[in-house]
Amino acid sequence: MRRGYDVVETPSDVELVDALRSGSGSALGELFDRHADRIYTYCFRRTASWATAEDATSTVFLEAWRSRDRAEAYDHAALPWLYGIATNVCRNLTRSQRRHAAALGRLPRPSDGADHADAVGERVDTERVMARIVAEMAALPERDREVIALVVWSGLTYEQAAQALGVPVGTVRSRLARARGRLGAPLTTEDEG
Repeated sequence: MRRGYDVVETPSDVELVDALRSGSGSALGELFDRHADRIYTYCFRRTASWATAEDATSTVFLEAWRSRDRAEAYDHAALPWLYGIATNVCRNLTRSQRRHAAALGRLPRPSDGADHADAVGERVDTERVMARIVAEMAALPERDREVIALVVWSGLTYEQAAQALGVPVGTVRSRLARARGRLGAPLTTEDEG
């Protein structure tokens, strides 16, 4: 028998979701600590921008707090619920980015300045690769892109992706098969760079 040691049990996602629904800010903090990296990566893969992904990740957890009364764990995990929120946040950000880009396109072009691409190195390279992938995926319907992002890139099961998107499992399977067929080349997490 060990004496002098307190065993601290880590709460499960189910327990954290229950606590969050009851208004526990510390439960949200624990969910953030546990899942923010995966949500951040998911948002980057959807937006092709590290800075936008940071903003999106913050927004996801803000929205999780605002909608805490609807929080749920699926297969004992809060991640599908958080991915569902992230999907909506990224969809809204993409729309905003398109509107912003269109507005900038109407402005007069600035004079050429110094090229700072060398200063940002690897970060810019990964953004370029991800932008190429996002551009290739732009030919797909949004619902198919969402399935690729959740199943292929984020590693959710078909059931978890269905939960995150609020659709039947068969719909996830058919969307993923259709998307892969349209792309013609496999898309994996290695494609991100």
